[in-house]
Amino acid sequence: MNEELVSIIVPAYNCADFIAETIESVIKQSYKNWELIIVDDCSSDDTAKVIEEYLLKDDRIHYFKNEKNLGAAMTRNNAVKQAKGRYMAFLDSDDLWQEDKLKKQIEFMTKNNYSFTCTAYDKIDENGASLNRIIEARVKTDYHALLKKNPGNSTVIYDASVLGKHYIPDIKKRNDYVMWLQIIKKAGYVYGLQEVLGSHRVYSGSLSSNKKSLLKYHWFVYRKIEKLSFFYSAYLMVYWVLRTVLKFK
Repeated sequence: MNEELVSIIVPAYNCADFIAETIESVIKQSYKNWELIIVDDCSSDDTAKVIEEYLLKDDRIHYFKNEKNLGAAMTRNNAVKQAKGRYMAFLDSDDLWQEDKLKKQIEFMTKNNYSFTCTAYDKIDENGASLNRIIEARVKTDYHALLKKNPGNSTVIYDASVLGKHYIPDIKKRNDYVMWLQIIKKAGYVYGLQEVLGSHRVYSGSLSSNKKSLLKYHWFVYRKIEKLSFFYSAYLMVYWVLRTVLKFK
């Protein structure tokens, strides 16, 4: 297979404890034609020091630092601006990929002519131990289905040569979700590869750990960004709460 360049987008903030393992999971990829673009949102810990060690080892790794703290959305946007690849892949600074993640997902896309895909993933704790929970990827998701279930951020890849580059509004949480909603309007569907190819780290300090705080961001996305009706937005909020509490798919 002719390997097209994949740009891997990693916003980083105070992740010194985890980012080395994340970078290692990229370096170990069986798919070799990638660039890793890390944008540091003015970390106050040793994040920069950890990353700098890898810059000396692999010239496919690129490091940028915001002049001031901008938040996850704008930091991710700055990384996308630097990207030169045909494919845009997203990886959180504390998540991990299986070594065949890029190879299998790009083959899945090229074989089926898909421009927007995700994969299944599992969950790990702060120490990298399995939490024995697998999040499956839907085979085919349209806009309305995506409103109900967000794909794992670190599993998504889209083809920028078909869909163009996409940027996120400046909201603190659910900014990745807004990007997928933008992209699916152009792609039509996001297709899921039914294989666990990544791990999402769950720990007490993560943004996603406080489910209650996400409620207002869901409402903001539905009403202010997606311009959905009050009643449809309320229905989606109830659905999201029930899915979170009852953990149904």
